[in-house]
Amino acid sequence: MSEIVLENVSFYHGKDTPYEIKALKNINLTIPSGKITGLIGHTGSGKSTLVQMFNGLLTPAEGRVLINGEDIWKEPKKIRNVRFRVGLVMQYPEYQLFEETIYKDIAFGPRNMRISEDEIDERVIQAAEFVGLERELLDKSPFDLSGGQKRRAAIAGIIAMRPEILVLDEPAAGLDPRGRDSIFANITEYQKKSGSTVVIVSHSMEDMAKLCDNLVVMAAGEILMSGDRATVFSEPDKLTAVGLDVPQITQLMNLLAKRGVPLAKGVYTVEQAYEFIKNNLR
Repeated sequence: MSEIVLENVSFYHGKDTPYEIKALKNINLTIPSGKITGLIGHTGSGKSTLVQMFNGLLTPAEGRVLINGEDIWKEPKKIRNVRFRVGLVMQYPEYQLFEETIYKDIAFGPRNMRISEDEIDERVIQAAEFVGLERELLDKSPFDLSGGQKRRAAIAGIIAMRPEILVLDEPAAGLDPRGRDSIFANITEYQKKSGSTVVIVSHSMEDMAKLCDNLVVMAAGEILMSGDRATVFSEPDKLTAVGLDVPQITQLMNLLAKRGVPLAKGVYTVEQAYEFIKNNLR
């Protein structure tokens, strides 16, 4: 299991030009090991820029990024090794598929790790199973698959490298509700079995409420809030002030509370609401 720590990290787009923008502003953040952390915020809040710091795709202009206490840029020539440890699935990853077959695409990362062909084969099969890809699809071209299948194949390609940390930027974007539920169920199952640290970027409060142990809320390149789900969703005014919202079930419970119904704060899933109502409002 691995912990990510950012110390006073800043990043600029167009630095030293008339169009300079400070995209990240003195970020101090800990992503705990062995848990699922959700990163939420509106477009332009800095989410995608931040996660590209985790595996060295972007270099901080100021500050440090540490994995298990070690600065990932301590030896810049070895940053390639960090990218094997921190697997990053970009938004719409299906556009990054390029090999002749799904098997070759999933095998691409492990093959670059210079492991044996037998182990590569084992990893490809296991990764495909994790994401719910049938084995008979592995010999097909990526371009013969549906959008949801392509998404699964792209995620499998990262999982096959068995990263200590798995980062997914909007992994369910553009999928229908069934596809979203399936992708997230696979990710949750993978985290439980592997014990990996997982970071999910999303704008969906409902998804984050169901999936994540902890939440980080970003606004204008800064950390607005961080903590467990109950802590973050117990302050809806802070979220709405930056154009975000709380899950619909939390809105309902808060509304009932304002009307005199004795309901608990920090309810953020339908299952929680059901149990609370069943046990307290008979």
